[in-house]
Amino acid sequence: MGIILFETHVKSEYSISIHRKRTFFLTTGLVLILLAVGAVSVFFVGIRKQISSEREELLRLWEEGSYETAYTVSREKLIAKPMDFFLLTMYGFSSYQLAVAQINDYDTRSYIDECIWSLRKALLCKEGPGDLRISYVLGKAYYAKGPGYEDLAVKFMETARDGNYEARDLPEYLGLAYAAVHDYRASVAAFSLALNDNNSDLLLLSIARSYIALEETETAVAYLMRCVENSRDSDTVITARLLLGEILAKSGDISGAETQYLAILEGNGENAEAHFQLGELYDAAGDRTRARAEWRRAIRINPAHRSARTRLNM
Repeated sequence: MGIILFETHVKSEYSISIHRKRTFFLTTGLVLILLAVGAVSVFFVGIRKQISSEREELLRLWEEGSYETAYTVSREKLIAKPMDFFLLTMYGFSSYQLAVAQINDYDTRSYIDECIWSLRKALLCKEGPGDLRISYVLGKAYYAKGPGYEDLAVKFMETARDGNYEARDLPEYLGLAYAAVHDYRASVAAFSLALNDNNSDLLLLSIARSYIALEETETAVAYLMRCVENSRDSDTVITARLLLGEILAKSGDISGAETQYLAILEGNGENAEAHFQLGELYDAAGDRTRARAEWRRAIRINPAHRSARTRLNM
């Protein structure tokens, strides 16, 4: 019996010792794990704060109109994060803003290419396809890129429009893109929608051009007359009067066409094209002497006027 008690006592002390050691190690391990988790959490919180501050800085630059700085910063950060959606969009949008501010065609094309490259890459990100801002800017960028890319301009601007993206100049750009691909009916519809918000002379001129292409000359004349009456820009008025003169001459209204050409010369001084067209009118009427005099005036104003030179050499 005493043995039993002795053995029981020894076993109890040993068990307590083992239990204490286990508790110590478990507690220590738990503390280390918690410290490690805490350190990782602090690390990721720090990264998130850093990312957040970077984005806030880029957004601040954008809102201030510091497009060149936003362009440079986003380009540098893309080296380390080439598929970061936010950086790609900022780089693309900044590139477009810089493109439209250039006076050199080469620089404009370079920025436009960077804009398209960056935004097309952004579309590959999971956030990309649903972002209508990208479609809107891509459409304008492709239109700015010029001949051969108008169909892509239409595609992306239609995506923005169909997604109800709101931008005041979207209908106007869409109208220009439709006209570039010779879809003049759609062009007129888009321009007319734009005219509701922006009754500009350039829109009137654009609508008139589309109606001319559709051979609906009466409607074209109405818009051209509105353009002449409303515009304060002399170049726009000259363009409208030249188009009016051409339409009237083709319809047989020689006197009306002459009135338009003379109005250009009276209101804006010498104009090579107006003199050339007057020469065409006089030649059609059989007055060759008067016609040649007008063609010579056209060449004096613009020595590179090929049509006038060709006429004089005949």
